Amino acid sequence: MKKPELLVTPVSPVNGEELIKAGATALLIGEEAYGLRLAGEFNREDVKETVRIAHKHGVKVYVAVNALFHNDMLNGLPDYIKFLSEANVDAVVFGDPGVLMTVRETAPDMKLHWNTETTATNWYTANYWGRKGSKRAVLARELNMDAILEIKENAEVEIEVQVQGMTCMFQSRRTLLGNYMEFQGKDLKVEGRSKDRSLYLHDPEREAKYPVWEDKNGTHIMSPKDICIIDELEELLEGKIDSLKIDGILKDGDYLVKATKLYRQAIDLYFEDPDQYDEKREYFLDEIKKIQPPNRDVDTGFFFKETVY
Repeated sequence: MKKPELLVTPVSPVNGEELIKAGATALLIGEEAYGLRLAGEFNREDVKETVRIAHKHGVKVYVAVNALFHNDMLNGLPDYIKFLSEANVDAVVFGDPGVLMTVRETAPDMKLHWNTETTATNWYTANYWGRKGSKRAVLARELNMDAILEIKENAEVEIEVQVQGMTCMFQSRRTLLGNYMEFQGKDLKVEGRSKDRSLYLHDPEREAKYPVWEDKNGTHIMSPKDICIIDELEELLEGKIDSLKIDGILKDGDYLVKATKLYRQAIDLYFEDPDQYDEKREYFLDEIKKIQPPNRDVDTGFFFKETVY
């Protein structure tokens, strides 16, 4: 049985190399102007450096081009896609058909991974985009385990599933926080907010804090807990899911290295000795909890429950 890809989102080229040594077999990078909710900002020189480092170790590099594209963003897209092709990135992650069309025209040999974050909820849609040229579908985070495995059984494309990290609950292209703070006369500019302000929406009834920030792509509100199924990997591995993703948004490089090492150990152990993995599953979960940021707990997301709409 083939091991799945372990995909991680580094915060920098240096961190990318650290993650490779920790056991990552693919990296997802990008820059804010073209990609959504990235762990780090990678300019063109960073992209080239990361590809150089990764390919030296036989590791793949994917670049996120999954922003919400408005008319004013389209003019620069062909040049960026051409650059990514010349930099030898292994695939472009997209959600907008405009990106697919641009890739066909500018870099027809470039591989495509379809990722809209919320609408990849059935195998028929995954296969639709496969027939349009996508090699992979990145599944919605709101799916349970049975739905994921059913999609994989019927998919004509590779399937990627997030197994660690926070998820997006809401996005608006508008700068909602900035506009509100400006109205209140507070010190928060309308343009260029960063993730470093540690802003939260607080729900005292549920004792939940939802990280929120704004960037070039608008306002983002994230989940109050991180997904973590390091102790529940067997069904995904038996189901031959192609790629398991650790999302590093709002995490530092040291956290990502430690998390990657733990997932590498857990995956390898399952393939070597499933019974021993079963005995150590609580150990892996405890080790993840030790490196979690304060007041940032983990749960299994929607893997073992139905989404309530």
